[in-house]
Amino acid sequence: MTTASPDPLALQATLVDFALAELVRQHRESFPPLWRPESWAKLLIWLALNCGCSGDEAGLKAFAEAIGPMQMGRLRRVFFERELADLELQLMADPAEQQVLVLPQGPADEVLELARIARALERVGLKDQVVADQERWQRLDALVAIPWQEQR
Repeated sequence: MTTASPDPLALQATLVDFALAELVRQHRESFPPLWRPESWAKLLIWLALNCGCSGDEAGLKAFAEAIGPMQMGRLRRVFFERELADLELQLMADPAEQQVLVLPQGPADEVLELARIARALERVGLKDQVVADQERWQRLDALVAIPWQEQR
């Protein structure tokens, strides 16, 4: 039995998608202030300049259009997420959203304990940017939602 050869264009698209996500993961800590929209904008400008685009508005706009809205959304999610394998938690902390979402990567009842979540927030530098009062943290079915502090 013979298997069909993978489509070269599909392979190329997958490779580019993978490479972009890895590039974002490797450099997302390089553009302070972390967990702010400015950090995301700095990364995009850096990417655009390294792709040969000019730093003016037209060049940056052309870069964003070339990436496309779906890929841009995916890269933004990668930029603002953190996976903490040892704590079995994933943090989704996009400042454009109302709250930080904490998702379990193991059994929710065991993993979503507040002390573990607090350690995760401290480790990634979010502790001082979210509401400290754990009474305001909302446990939903399989995640915890933590509001951002009012003044960010």
